Amino acid sequence: MHHFEKQDLESLSKIYRLNLINSVTGYKSAHLVGTVSASGNENLAVFSSIIHLGSNPALIGFILRPTTVPRHSHANMKSTGVFTLNAITKSEIKDAHHTSAKYPEDISEFDQTNLKSEKKANWVAPYVKGAPIQIGCSYVNEYPIVENDTILIIGKMEHIYIEDTLLGKDGWVQLDQGEIVTINGLDGYALPTLLERFEYARPKK
Repeated sequence: MHHFEKQDLESLSKIYRLNLINSVTGYKSAHLVGTVSASGNENLAVFSSIIHLGSNPALIGFILRPTTVPRHSHANMKSTGVFTLNAITKSEIKDAHHTSAKYPEDISEFDQTNLKSEKKANWVAPYVKGAPIQIGCSYVNEYPIVENDTILIIGKMEHIYIEDTLLGKDGWVQLDQGEIVTINGLDGYALPTLLERFEYARPKK
């Protein structure tokens, strides 16, 4: 078994360290975050840091990298107060990954990929057309993480659209039925398969 100590990590090349640290903690959710600027320019970016924060109210969080360079998604959601989360399917991974390319603010990633914008329910931020799960979120708050100059963004779910075939009678969503992918590291996309679902765990008598 390979062993990395702190001094080993500090001496690694930048790319090797990025790949190692981003992939070693396991699979992460994969979402396309849709926003629009106050002037109407649409933006789409892939994020792998979306986390569940609570069900009542329905809150999510995600990590934004340091804002030492322009972060269009961040600026847009702060100016309009809304954004969307869109599940990524197996057939979309190439286009989804391309949204991580750094385009100028006036160039929409929708125009640089085969992904299509969709508007719903008077929601300003664009959804990804055909995504089996689409979530409209309002921007709630943000908290700076001083240890590495990142930002924790807090959003509240306002609208949830789910393909009927994914939604169970008890409200559980079976992602593999929609070929919804996950991310390993920065650039590895995987297709999980459900192995088992268990009842709520209680202490043994």
